[in-house]
Amino acid sequence: MDFRIRGLSSEPFLPLYGLSDAALAAQGVVRKMADSFPGYPDRVELDDVEPGKSVLLLNYAHQTADTPYRSAYAIYVREGASETYDRINEVPPVIRRRTIALRAFDAAGMIVNADLCEGAAIEPLIERLLGTPGVAYLHAHYAKFGCYSARIERA
Repeated sequence: MDFRIRGLSSEPFLPLYGLSDAALAAQGVVRKMADSFPGYPDRVELDDVEPGKSVLLLNYAHQTADTPYRSAYAIYVREGASETYDRINEVPPVIRRRTIALRAFDAAGMIVNADLCEGAAIEPLIERLLGTPGVAYLHAHYAKFGCYSARIERA
């Protein structure tokens, strides 16, 4: 089964790029400098940020359906990230390097199923969950910290 993995659009984050630390703090955003690799997974380009580069740490509503599964959590966005990752049948290295929790949702935003796997072997789990009746899309989360990573759908 073909699948599509998409990062977040950079559009909502563009107004934050280049703001002072005080202006970011007023919006609940923290600027940090990546100091290890891997360690700061950008949600737009779906790549780990190189040490010395600036990232924005902010709360992001990744599951906006009006259900009990509505959810927001902390994410990193590389300051200046612009090209949204959007590929078919390609798993980005940022996912390959980590243990991933996949959560399967129906069209109404209710969870149908979930499972864990190592990112290096994620394709069979994607296929199994997308093949489950009623599943409309998957959310990938980094299992260690629980942060949202990317959306996965049938291609």
